[in-house]
Order: sequence, then structure tokens, then C-alpha cells
Amino acid sequence: MSDNPVIGFIGLGVMGEPICRNMLLKSGYSLFVHDIAAEPVARLVAQGATAAATMAEVFSQADIVFLSLPGGPQVEAVIAGPGGCLETARSGQVVVDMSTAPVGLTRALADRLAAKGILLADAPVARTRQAAETGTLSIMVGASDAVFARIKDLLFMAASEVTHCGDIGCGQVVKILNNMVLFETVVALSEALVIGEAAGVGRALLLETLSKGSADSFALRNHGMKAMVPDVFPVGAFPTEYALKDVSYALDLARDMGILAPGAELAERRMTRAREAGFGQEYFPVLTRVVDRITDTPAAQGKGAGG
Repeated sequence: MSDNPVIGFIGLGVMGEPICRNMLLKSGYSLFVHDIAAEPVARLVAQGATAAATMAEVFSQADIVFLSLPGGPQVEAVIAGPGGCLETARSGQVVVDMSTAPVGLTRALADRLAAKGILLADAPVARTRQAAETGTLSIMVGASDAVFARIKDLLFMAASEVTHCGDIGCGQVVKILNNMVLFETVVALSEALVIGEAAGVGRALLLETLSKGSADSFALRNHGMKAMVPDVFPVGAFPTEYALKDVSYALDLARDMGILAPGAELAERRMTRAREAGFGQEYFPVLTRVVDRITDTPAAQGKGAGG
């Protein structure tokens, strides 16, 4: 790879576009971009990127290709599908998957790419869309030492923390478990809010007070205070459908390791209920609206699910 590698970026959604923009503006490298939506491509071209009509064009031009896709099926299609990486990339290229994808799939694709001399790193991201905009994400990387050394500086253009978690797949392990803990915490917060409100304590006061004690957490201060207290769950943030996908990856990993995860199972059930209630595209803390109620108690009479 040259001192000024050509960069490719496929997937310019909620997280991909700001990550790509930070790399474009901070690196000074040539950068080819592709997405099924025209608008983010146009915005990045206006800032100096080059539009690629197909993902095959990205793989044919770039030395390092970043992916930011919705999940495992899309990652598999881009790497192994028609016009994808296995068909069009060349030996010595590096593919960096910043999506959240199953660990087994990541390792299987890495083996297939390695057979053609192509190197894969998994580098899923944590934190919010705002962190992606400001370049303060946390990125968990699974890669060999040599590959990590090649991509680390580019990742730091999008993140304030970049952690080498181990060999291929280990970044996905850490990210999936990060999300599992987050989802379980949001379930606990949703129950606390609904119980507290039913018992006469307002949501804002409850979480503000909890934040001063041992119940404090990132989830409380962000998902709780910013979404669950005002009961605002926008479309276009991290939706329930995506959260369900990620918790399913955690449960698959637990099963593969022979370990029960009832807390994650509860989170999955709550999010499934939220989706069935019509909240599949809303920001996933909307599950606070579907907290179970015992409908024959005096406090619950006249209240709907979630209150």
C-alpha cells in the first residue's frame, strides 16, 4: 500500500455518511463512495469525494474499502455476492467492516477473502450519530496486528477510542456484547420509569436522582434522559428493527458458547412487542411504551401498556 492510499466507502447511512465525511476531510486521500441512496453520495461528492456507480467500481479503485451496512445479510452480499469483493477485489487489499454482523459470518468471510489474498478487519462502532458527526466514536477492532497497524490512523479520524480487541471477529464479539448490555439496561430503565411514575415520582426527577447514585450509566443519561423521559423516539435514529437484529446476534453468540442469556431474551421479547405495536422504525428505547402491567391492581386500572 502506498503512503497515500485510495480509500473506498460503501454504505452511507446514519453512521456511514458522517464516518466517511470525517475520513474524507481529515485524510486528504482520494475517496470513492457508493450507496443505493443518491443523496448522501451527492453530499460527499460536494465535499471532494468521487462517486462510484457500483460497489465493483469501489473495489477496483481502492486500496482500503470500508463498509457500513445494516447487518449480516448486506455484508455477505457486498463481499460474496455478484459484483462484490470476492469477484472484483485484488490481492493485498484491505476490507474494513464497520457494520455489526454475526461473529461466525465475519470469520467465515475472512477465510474466503484470505484465500484470494484479501485482508478483512471487523471494526464495528459504538456511541451515537452525534459521536459519528464529531468523530468521537468508540471502535472495536478484530484484526491481525499487521492489518490493525494499516487501518488504525484512518479509524482515529472517526473515533476518539480505537481498541484492538483481538484477531478477526473479536471486534464483533465486543460490539455485540456492548449492545446486549445496553439493551438490558434500557429494559431496566423502562421498568423503573413506569413503576416510579405509577407510584407518584415523575420520570425526569427519577432519572436525575438515579444519575447521582450507583444506577448512573451512559444509557440513563442518553437513552433515558433524552428520549424516554420526554417520550420522544424519532424515526431515523437507531430503530427497534436494528436493535432486534443486534440482540439476536448476541443470543446466537451465547448459544454458540453454550451459555444462557435470559436478560438478553427479555430485551428481545420487549423489542419484539414494540415492533408488533407498530414501533419498528422508531428509536429503540420506545420499548418503554410496552412495559407489562398487572391490569387487576388499583394502580393499573385505566392505564394502557406503557402508561
